[in-house]
Amino acid sequence: MEPLDIDLEEGELELPSEPMHLNLGPSHPAMHGTVRIVLELSGESISKADVQIGYLHRGFEKMCERGTWTQVFPYVDRLNYVSPMLNNVGYALAVEKLCGLVVPDRCQWYRMALGELARMSDHLTCTGAMAMELGAFTPFLWAIKAREMIWDILEEETGARLTHSFGRIGGMAKPPTPAFKELVRGTVPRVLQLMNECEKMLLKNRIFLDRLENVGIISGKDAIALGWTGPCLRASGVDYDVRKAHPYLKYDEVDFDVPLGKKGDTLDRFLVRVEELQQCGRILSQICDRMPDDGPVNCDDPRYVLPEKQDVYTTIEATIQHFKLVMEGAKIPKGEVYSYTEGGNGELGFYLVSDGSGTPYRVRIRPPCFQITNGLSRLITGRMLSDIIPIFGSINMIGGECDH
Repeated sequence: MEPLDIDLEEGELELPSEPMHLNLGPSHPAMHGTVRIVLELSGESISKADVQIGYLHRGFEKMCERGTWTQVFPYVDRLNYVSPMLNNVGYALAVEKLCGLVVPDRCQWYRMALGELARMSDHLTCTGAMAMELGAFTPFLWAIKAREMIWDILEEETGARLTHSFGRIGGMAKPPTPAFKELVRGTVPRVLQLMNECEKMLLKNRIFLDRLENVGIISGKDAIALGWTGPCLRASGVDYDVRKAHPYLKYDEVDFDVPLGKKGDTLDRFLVRVEELQQCGRILSQICDRMPDDGPVNCDDPRYVLPEKQDVYTTIEATIQHFKLVMEGAKIPKGEVYSYTEGGNGELGFYLVSDGSGTPYRVRIRPPCFQITNGLSRLITGRMLSDIIPIFGSINMIGGECDH
C-alpha cells in the first residue's frame, strides 16, 4: 500500500509499511465506553476509519411509547446526561406545541435559566475532559469544580444533581426557590472566573495549541452537508443558532452574541464553547433581572396539569383529576408535530405523533450528536493516530443521544 501523502521535513524518509488494522474502543478511555472505531493504519497515519456507535443502546424511543406522556421525562434526562434540563425543556415544548399550550411568562424565564445553567454544565464538561485527555489534568479539575457549582444550583431547584425529571407538560414541577436569583448571581461569576483561569493555562501552552491547531478541519459547506448544528457547526463559521434563528421561550427578548470560528479546526471548536460560556453568563444575568418574583409557573388547564397536592387531599374533584392524569395520562390531541430547540451540542428535535390517547403513538428524536458523530471518520482520515483524541473530544459525542 502506498504511504499517505504527508509533509516530511527535509532529509526525512518515510519507509513503506504494511497496513495494520486496529480496534480503538469501546473500552478505550478516550472513547468513553460508547464508540468503537475500526482503523486501518499506514504506520501511524489513518487510511480508513469505520466509526461504530450503539454501545449505549437502551431503546429510548420505544420505551417512551410504553408509558404516559409525562413518564417520558425521566427518559429524555438520560439522552444528554450532561445537560438534562435542556432535554426536559425541549420535550415539554414539543408536547405543548401539539396541545396548543403556552406556559406563563415566569415559567418561560425559569426554563431559560435552568437551560442555560445546563448548557454551561455541558460546555464545562466537554472542554475540561478534552484538556484532560491531552494531559492537562489541572484545568480539568477546575472545570469540574465549576460544573459542581452549577449542579449545586440545579440540586437546590430540582432535588437532583444530574437526572432531574423536573419538566412538566404545561409548566415545571415546582416554582423557583426564593434564593434562586441570588444563587445564580453569586455562582455564575465564580464559574466564569474559573474558566478564565483554565483558558489562560491552556491557550498559552504550546503543546496544547500544537495538538489542536489545523487538526480536524471541516468547512462550513461540508458541515452543513453532514447535518451538523451547534458549536461544531458554528466553529466552521456558519452563523446558525436555533435561539437566534427560530427564537422560543424568551430568547428574542435577551441580548447575546453567537460565537463563530474561522477555520473549523479543533481549536475553533474549543474556543467557541469557551466563548459560549460567557454568553450563557450574559443571558442568565438578564433573566435574573427580568424574571418575575411571583406568579404561576404552570398553565391553568386541568386536562394536562396536575392539581395542587393540598387540593388532591381535600377535594374530590382534584383527587379524580390527579388519578386520571397519573393512571391514564394526559389525553394529547391527535396529530403530529416537530419541535426543536438549541441543545448543548446543537439542534435538538422531537417528532411526536399522538393518537389521542394518554400514551405517545410515536416518539422520535433528532439528536445533534448523531449527525456530528457521522462526520468523525471524515475528520480523522488522513490524520495521525494521536489526533483522534483531541478531534473526538472536540465534537463532544454523548452516547445517550446516539441511541436509535
